Amino acid sequence: MPLSQERCTKQRAMSCLFPVSKDKGYAALALVALWSGATPKAFAAPATVGKPATAASGQHTPASTTTPHTAPIVTLQPLSTSSTPDVDSFEPDPSAIKRPANTPIPPSGVPILPSPGYATMSVQSYAPAGEEQGAAHTLELDALTHWEGPSGLLPPRLDALRRSDMNDPYYVPTAGTGHLVPLLDPPRKWLHDRGFTFSFTYKGEAMGVASGGIKKGVSYVHELTLQTVFDLERMAHLKGWSVHALVMERAGKALQNGRLGEYYVAMQEVYSLSGNVAAHLVDMYAEKRMLHNRMDVIFGRMSLTHVFATSPLLCSFMVTCSAPVALKQNPGFSVYPKATWGARVRIRPTRDTAFQVGAYSVSALTDNPSGWSWGAENATGLSLPIEFTWQPFLTRNRLPGHYVLGYAHDTTRYADKITSAIPAKLAQTIPDKRSAPSDMFWLEADQMVYRRGGRNMMAGGYLMAGYVHVTPRVVNLSDQVYGGFSFVGLLPSRLTDRFGVLYSWYHVSRRRRDSQIIAQDAGLGLGPTLHGVQDNSHIIESYYAIDAFPGVLVQPTFQYMIHPGETHHIRNAAIVGLKLIANL
Repeated sequence: MPLSQERCTKQRAMSCLFPVSKDKGYAALALVALWSGATPKAFAAPATVGKPATAASGQHTPASTTTPHTAPIVTLQPLSTSSTPDVDSFEPDPSAIKRPANTPIPPSGVPILPSPGYATMSVQSYAPAGEEQGAAHTLELDALTHWEGPSGLLPPRLDALRRSDMNDPYYVPTAGTGHLVPLLDPPRKWLHDRGFTFSFTYKGEAMGVASGGIKKGVSYVHELTLQTVFDLERMAHLKGWSVHALVMERAGKALQNGRLGEYYVAMQEVYSLSGNVAAHLVDMYAEKRMLHNRMDVIFGRMSLTHVFATSPLLCSFMVTCSAPVALKQNPGFSVYPKATWGARVRIRPTRDTAFQVGAYSVSALTDNPSGWSWGAENATGLSLPIEFTWQPFLTRNRLPGHYVLGYAHDTTRYADKITSAIPAKLAQTIPDKRSAPSDMFWLEADQMVYRRGGRNMMAGGYLMAGYVHVTPRVVNLSDQVYGGFSFVGLLPSRLTDRFGVLYSWYHVSRRRRDSQIIAQDAGLGLGPTLHGVQDNSHIIESYYAIDAFPGVLVQPTFQYMIHPGETHHIRNAAIVGLKLIANL
């Protein structure tokens, strides 16, 4: 129920701020303020909660003359009758949100989708034009309730959501790279106005082992990707509906196997799983926005790592794109470009939280290498991921953070890794061996610590960290820890360049290690891909992404791997390389 528009006195502060008595977190903050005898100017409850009104988006225009559903504007009321909020103190620093001259994002702050940006995995949700999307937002969902979640416990001046929800530019997940061929802009606009948008991207990676490993040498791989979105509301007046498709071609051979002796961690983003075909089908799914932009449902064929346990920050690094390695190894976590049948539902319970749940068919990662032979997949179970995100916006500059807690259960029963390195006859003598399903847990966090170059989520510097654990009985890597940073605009004249460093630690599961010890004690060989009993490995990756000119990103990269192959029998390796992204 909307709050009264009258100012609250100290005696009425509790009843005005907290119409529901169970909001104990807010009540505690109010009691502290009353006890101190001074109420913070910034701490006020919204009279109604919605998204702030914004200018018309550069992404969509209404498909019809129907008046859009307009979300109400948040109105602030001061607690003290003797003072009013210092409105100017809550506005972002103009220098922090000033758009760089070379940004491809339009003045509205919202690019036309799909926009590949730094990585083709960044498939944003899509709200078709018209009534379903509301007037203020085209990217992010509206919250189901009027309140904040954990952010409500933050100090008032730290919590930017205390005043209102963020408008769309703050949810844009990429800075983009623009387009290489401006001559295509008029046809793009003509197609977009009729409901069709696309992007065509080349991504090439040349990496070489400079020292250590098994042998020196250079490896080249590339990827061509076509992303499309069909706005069915514009095309067929189906409110809230859109269809997404993604096809790609990969070529080359990644360096980690032959030059490093590494078979668990891919050192290059572009690697295998694409089949020997000219057009590998990755995505073909429908999306429906419903409940006046409060629920998003997608279903069809898709990569699970497009929406779970991923982020544009993770995918700015080669090793962790499109998700942490410990998750990507599991067939129950269909990793890009491997697609499977599935569905996902996403909502925002409060203005600072998001919740999504999915159900996906499971098959071996090597099944259906072309992406088109759907009948050739041998379904072995069901993967059931669930993910909760707390997304605060801090200080006047709206510094976003993403604190993600996720879990997935794969019903497939996998062979016990205790038998993976020994013959079947010897495996029969091992006690306590059994097949088991797989459970995956991930904790991921990133926080922008400064803003520079605009309102979008990539316009600033981040600190990031995460932890992944998978059932040790059924996987090769049971644990992963990572931490690092990704900073933008370190050079005053290069506001859209990005510099990142990420450290990752990988731990081989105890069952996999025990199997190798049993084989070694029995005098058996470990096979051509193992150079000793495995334990753990460490990788440090750094890059400097240069926004060279519209449509082209050049990214020199350095990697250092400690214990390649997760053993102490291969020399630590230094790897240097270059990644190039060109967006037509």
